[in-house]
Amino acid sequence: MGVFEKIKLAIFGEAHPTPASRYGSAQVHLPLSLEPSTLSIAPIPIPPAPPAVTPTPQPVPTQPIDIEPILDAAVKKSGEAFDWRHSIVDLMKALGMEASFQERRTLAKELGYTADPHDSADMNLFLHHALMRRLSDNGAKVPVDLLH
Repeated sequence: MGVFEKIKLAIFGEAHPTPASRYGSAQVHLPLSLEPSTLSIAPIPIPPAPPAVTPTPQPVPTQPIDIEPILDAAVKKSGEAFDWRHSIVDLMKALGMEASFQERRTLAKELGYTADPHDSADMNLFLHHALMRRLSDNGAKVPVDLLH
C-alpha cells in the first residue's frame, strides 16, 4: 500500500474488508503416520474450489467526506499542536503516520513531484497542495483555501 493510500485510509476509514479478512484463512490437515508398519500412501481428498469471488466495487460516497473535522479530531487526540492545514509533516503525524524524509519522498513520487527531491521545503509545499487536491479528487471535502 502506498503512502497516499495509507493517508486516505486513515482519513476515510476502511470502506471494505481487506483481502485477508474477505477470504479468511484455510488450513489443510494431512494424515501422517511415521510408524514403519503403518506407513502407507493414501490419496488425499482435495477440497472443492471456493466459489469465484467477484470484487465488490467500492461505494462512491453520496456526500463528500469532510476532512476538516476528522483531522482536527486527530490533532486533538494526539495532544500535540499539529498544524495539518499548512504542514504535510504535521498532517502525517496527526494521523499517527511516519513523517520521515524518506516517507515523504515516497509520497512525492506517488503524487508526481519532479523537482529536486533534496529540497525538503519545496517538496513539503508541493506535497501538502498535491495531497489536498488528490483527497478532493477521491471524495473528500477539503477547505477551499487549501485547494489553490
